[in-house]
Amino acid sequence: MRLGTDRIEVDGQAVGTREKIYLVLNKERGVVTTASDEQGRATVYDSLPASLRGPTSEWIAPVGRLDKASEGLLLMTNDSEWAARITAPESHLDKTYHVQIAAVAGDPLLEALQRGVENRGEVLHATRVSLLRTGEKNSWIEIVLNEGKNRQIRRMFESLGIDVLRLVRVSIGPLALGDLPRGATRLLTVQEKASLDRSLPKRAKPVHTR
Repeated sequence: MRLGTDRIEVDGQAVGTREKIYLVLNKERGVVTTASDEQGRATVYDSLPASLRGPTSEWIAPVGRLDKASEGLLLMTNDSEWAARITAPESHLDKTYHVQIAAVAGDPLLEALQRGVENRGEVLHATRVSLLRTGEKNSWIEIVLNEGKNRQIRRMFESLGIDVLRLVRVSIGPLALGDLPRGATRLLTVQEKASLDRSLPKRAKPVHTR
């Protein structure tokens, strides 16, 4: 999605416009969420369309992060104010993950995740937890968070002595990853952008003083 433009002036003279870009990426596992990597690993910028990778192209940045081993829905934009609102702790925007673990999950595990587990002096808990399916040795669990503590889901299972096999973010607020192929990108639609905006807290109106 490309929305509106910002008017840029120097000494009162317009020097150009800056188009706002809102992009959806299905991040692949093993890709890092940085512009470059000293170890030569693939980055999310390698997945961008060629028009956004050239030296003269508009710079866009990830909205939040997914660690190297995680995959799924990642937003990218050049609208830094909007990105800050999406990631702000006070937004309490639900983020939904599908997590495969090396254990057969039952009610006690689901209850522990929702009640909270201690890790490195912090109590971490999920907003909502549900069992998607189980096998003989592993399970898929849906976990919803409305806060963004670093590596929160992995740390929760670490405290419970359970290995995470896959971690996929499938939605941010009302925006679902859907059937976007791994490593692919697309522009956010006008309707999706409006729906995300409605999910965010209202911005306070500026106070005018004399």
